[in-house]
Amino acid sequence: MAKTRPVRGATVNHASARFNLPAREADGDWLDERESLDGEAPPLRTTVTVEHPRTIITRNASPDVGFDRSINPYRGCEHGCIYCFARPSHAYHDLSPGLDFETKLFAKPDAPALLRAELGKKGYVVAPIAFGTNTDPYQPIEDKWRITRGCIEVLAEYDHPLTITTKSDRVTRDIDLLAPMAAKGLAVVAISITSLQPKVAMTVEPRAPAPRRRLAAVRKLTDAGIPTYVSLAPVIPAITDMEIEQLLAAAAEAGARGAFFLPVRLPWEVAPLFRAWLDTHFPDRADKVMATINSLRGGRDNDPEFFSRMRGSGPWAELLRARFRIACRKHGFNGERIQLRTDLFRAPRGPQGELF
Repeated sequence: MAKTRPVRGATVNHASARFNLPAREADGDWLDERESLDGEAPPLRTTVTVEHPRTIITRNASPDVGFDRSINPYRGCEHGCIYCFARPSHAYHDLSPGLDFETKLFAKPDAPALLRAELGKKGYVVAPIAFGTNTDPYQPIEDKWRITRGCIEVLAEYDHPLTITTKSDRVTRDIDLLAPMAAKGLAVVAISITSLQPKVAMTVEPRAPAPRRRLAAVRKLTDAGIPTYVSLAPVIPAITDMEIEQLLAAAAEAGARGAFFLPVRLPWEVAPLFRAWLDTHFPDRADKVMATINSLRGGRDNDPEFFSRMRGSGPWAELLRARFRIACRKHGFNGERIQLRTDLFRAPRGPQGELF
């Protein structure tokens, strides 16, 4: 019998102990679907709340990431990737980093107007804006809200560089905007693919598009002249690490410009969520997975230190890096990074740079 796709990623919905929030139980949405005959609660329905932030460009000074600003059109992510390091951000809204993160989403429809205003501010200094650094800009609700596309339209209008990281082939919908930008040296895309095995992918990332669709997106973007990379992020020991070589071969065949990887990170509430998920879906190897992660993270579930948090340390980390380097050489990936142009940017002038 074929394995069915998990309804959601997280298996629990506990609130964060960091903020003394009460524990919560998933009670479903009883108006969405009647209780099934075997007595199980119906699937949780995704809800979207409109958020009106005052600004849309988020700044960071982290020394171990390659960007200093980003845009997140949405909070929460329906893809449900169990390892997502953005999950703890939901705790700030009195919501669980577990199932709430996947089902109680926030959309920012003012984002394009806010972006136009911020680009027009006196003293704005141009640098690439990153999409997909927190939650996925092309998660399913983008089909309806089109906030990511609206932001790209603004950046294209003023020749502002951008980068996109996504697990979704929905990004190909915006080739009409991204291809002309790429021709000017203003756009690059990274498609995240963690496994080629459908059963593994649908368990780790239950509502993200299938691996074959993501590889097809790499080919379509590449054929359109858009520099496209494949991100093996994260690599999960004893679950996806054995696929590094196959993933890089598939990326090369799809026309990817290069690839990069990150070992799995489990900050804050992600660690207990991940452990509960392992116990449900991979009980036969849960101890092995966590023991290897601990060895990568200095004996802890997570290493929050700059630089090492993105690389891992110890023999396992070195082995992963060696395997990745060898496979990259085999497929002609030389570690090249695209340098996006900033000299073409034209700041908004007059009323178009104003919100009111």
